[in-house]
Amino acid sequence: YLRATFNKKGKDQEEFRALTEDIFKLSSGFSVVDVFPSIEFLYSIFGMKRKFKELVRQSNRILDPIIEEHKSKKIDQCIGEEEDLVDVLLKFHKDNVKTPQQFSLTADNIKTIILELFSAGTETTSTALEWAISELLKNPKEMKKAQAEVRRVYEGETAVDEKKLHELTYLKLVIKETLRLHPPAPLLVPRESMDKCQINSYDIPSKTRVLINAWAIGRDPEFWPEPERFNPERFDNNSSVDYKGTNFELIPFGAGRRMCPGVALGMANVELPLAMLLYHFDWKLPSGLSPEYLDMNEAFGLTVRRKNDLQVIPIPYPY
Repeated sequence: YLRATFNKKGKDQEEFRALTEDIFKLSSGFSVVDVFPSIEFLYSIFGMKRKFKELVRQSNRILDPIIEEHKSKKIDQCIGEEEDLVDVLLKFHKDNVKTPQQFSLTADNIKTIILELFSAGTETTSTALEWAISELLKNPKEMKKAQAEVRRVYEGETAVDEKKLHELTYLKLVIKETLRLHPPAPLLVPRESMDKCQINSYDIPSKTRVLINAWAIGRDPEFWPEPERFNPERFDNNSSVDYKGTNFELIPFGAGRRMCPGVALGMANVELPLAMLLYHFDWKLPSGLSPEYLDMNEAFGLTVRRKNDLQVIPIPYPY
């Protein structure tokens, strides 16, 4: 994500990574105002507003110079440099839009998009990757099958790259099954009803907050035989079911026009690291722990991570 956004790594970018983690933790924590939105003044009493303002100040301190640097680069017309996300967003900056009818972004809009990309993207992909490794460790048969596929496809290679990812069919089944059991955002993103309506004789007023329990949908026995079992092959038999929003029994990224816009980038950041880990290492649990006793308890927040950190022993594979 750092490379895609800033086209390079540096001190400020690493500081920005830590900042987005703080923003995500503060956003996912419990707040009385979320339960009783009519008493919004409690934000000030509990210091939430002050904390958010400080995080915004820090993000401006980091992002403003980066944006100005990209503006200068455009003026100097640097040849041979790849465009990154900031360059693309600056094309839509209000100073570069020629007519009022064209879509435009303010500097604050650009900074908000960058913050959302990092806070939403990095947390969800790392969560999915951690659960995928956890499930494979708990299910050694599936681990061996996934490793065998990766090592067959990349046989003789010193590194795993994107070129052959499309050949890793079983790895994709593993990721689908992981997302079914462990959707990174179990309640997706809150929505709001635009108009009043009636559902199953219940009157739903307009502007009602709507939460979709994707976690429960993915474990519904009406659609998933043995729903608690980690079984990637279930998708091999039903390959038409995908996570792209057209199959409502599997919606880890939502559905419709407002589903997660970063699905493609997010999945690339799960598939490639997972393939690398399976290709370069064998894995075992510490202290001779049997896979069946691996702790799989969850810690709830905006994302559902493991309650306890995953501790494993990597053994380099002699490829």
